[in-house]
Amino acid sequence: MEKVSHYLLVDRLYLMSENLKESEKDLSQENKLKDDEASLSLETNQESDEIESVEVDSQDIDPIPEDIDIPSAEDPSSNRVKKYDFDGAGFTADEFASLLGKYDYNFKPGDIVKGTVFALESKGAMIDIGAKTAAFMPMQEVSINRVEGLSDVLQPSEEREFFIMTEENEDGQLSLSIRRIEYQRAWERVRQLQKEDATIYSEVFATNRGGALVRVEGLRGFIPGSHISTRKAKEELVADFLPLKFLEVDEERNRLVLSHRRALVERKMNRLEVGEVVVGAVRGIKPYGAFIDIGGVSGLLHISEISHEHIETPHSVLNVNDQMKVMIIDLDAERGRISLSTKALEPEPGDMLTDPQKVFDNAEEMAAKYKQMLLEQAEEGEDPIAVMNV
Repeated sequence: MEKVSHYLLVDRLYLMSENLKESEKDLSQENKLKDDEASLSLETNQESDEIESVEVDSQDIDPIPEDIDIPSAEDPSSNRVKKYDFDGAGFTADEFASLLGKYDYNFKPGDIVKGTVFALESKGAMIDIGAKTAAFMPMQEVSINRVEGLSDVLQPSEEREFFIMTEENEDGQLSLSIRRIEYQRAWERVRQLQKEDATIYSEVFATNRGGALVRVEGLRGFIPGSHISTRKAKEELVADFLPLKFLEVDEERNRLVLSHRRALVERKMNRLEVGEVVVGAVRGIKPYGAFIDIGGVSGLLHISEISHEHIETPHSVLNVNDQMKVMIIDLDAERGRISLSTKALEPEPGDMLTDPQKVFDNAEEMAAKYKQMLLEQAEEGEDPIAVMNV
């Protein structure tokens, strides 16, 4: 079916109506002319009865000029009134509605249609999508992002796609949205970014007790406090652009969770390797171990990796802000975790409990020995990490 706008169709029907009026006018003139001829014929017949006895001298009649073409009585062109074929020329109101309906689409919620902007109003925009009545798009549906006015997004006569939100109302009007289209495409985009394990940069626009809020492709994302790796207070992060990794992308639950720590760990991991000795500072102590800041990212020194000797609690060996050397024993980029050890650096078992400075002074030497041991064990087919934990 040809796609014809309601307004264009009305123009066509208007022209048909005007042609019909002209045809009726011509018909009226033709009927009037016939009536006049009939009347004239009657008068002529009456007069002929009165003048039958009158003789006419041919000399009293002016001759017809020879250059006048007198059509034959049998010549159709001699008819002075044009004939018209009025079959099918008229239509009723029902026929008009039926004809108009032929050019209407079966619009339904969820459809994406093309339309043309023809009016921007204070509360929304009027859109021509070929329906019987112009569709309306509310101001809040113009974009997934905040905008000051409709003109920031739309211009008169602009053509673009629109999402149908509702059925026709009592006036036959549909409600449209651009925001819904952008929303769907934004989720498609973040799912693809998560699949690619991409690192993105986003601006923090607010913080709360649980973490920080950012926008990704127009969607609101959340960074849990445990996944923010910075020395700044959370409140000071507003307007900062942070590198982020995706933790959870769930459109059905409208959950978009990201990690700053994972992004930093990955960046740091690109410059780190297992067996490397790094300098760090104790940032937090838990019953299961201590978190060590190594160049802006946190690594976990598990309680079992502090010393060969048994330790009841990390607090008995470490204090917050202690500067120390640790060796990297595992890099888990997918989970954003760095595992650390001082046990592997002990010259003698228990040195971390009796003489930590001795451990730090001999750290590079001990790390080199362990690297060599790992290489030898790897050549023999053993698990290097398992060997290191012996």
